[in-house]
Amino acid sequence: MSDGLAVVIAALALCALAACSAGTAGGGEDRFAARREAMVRHQLAARDISDERVLEAMRTVPRHLFVPEPLRDAAYQDSPLPIGHGQTISQPYIVALMTQLAGAAPGKKALDVGTGSGYQAAVLAEICDEVYTIEILCDLAEQARERLEALGYRNVTTRCGDGYAGWPEHAPFDVIIVAAAPEEVPQPLIDQLAPGGRLVIPVGRLHQELLVVEKQPDGTIRRFSYGGVRFVPMTGEAERRTGS
Repeated sequence: MSDGLAVVIAALALCALAACSAGTAGGGEDRFAARREAMVRHQLAARDISDERVLEAMRTVPRHLFVPEPLRDAAYQDSPLPIGHGQTISQPYIVALMTQLAGAAPGKKALDVGTGSGYQAAVLAEICDEVYTIEILCDLAEQARERLEALGYRNVTTRCGDGYAGWPEHAPFDVIIVAAAPEEVPQPLIDQLAPGGRLVIPVGRLHQELLVVEKQPDGTIRRFSYGGVRFVPMTGEAERRTGS
């Protein structure tokens, strides 16, 4: 075999390998896209998630990139998954429900308390103009920041801190979603709600309920309960206030 022919054959082999790899990667993404669509159809739209903006956001955000790699095949099941540090990513239905109850919409500014992997922040970023997300565990906060930046979410600002106090420098917020349960609704979060804004938060210890706190245009507060839930407890100031 001549040297020239050997070079040609080697080049063709490399091209074939590259094409095969690209096809495998593309097939993987197609597989996750199909699972994402099935999640939206069967777990969300078939239940009580009717806001098209929420459904489209859930259809768009690649949830499998927000969970540890060994768990990616389980990313679109309707169940919470561990993300390290004793924390979890909420099940898809709960993320969609809280986003819908909070009234996320274009033109609104959102606060996400308990960043975790960054998935809830990404869903909000698909809908709202600005998203501020705060995480008490600095390692998780940094990982989420890097992940969100890598995925192109330029309208999300992340920091490490105690979400009990909210983020007063950027208040008021039209939307506040909390992914950890204090015993009572933190007053700073109520104070940072804009008139007409909504706060969605799990409250309680052994028995938790999902609350919607709505600030009326005149500043009065209305509360609604949406049944039992199970979240990790809020730590930091919320934990100190319980005396535990």
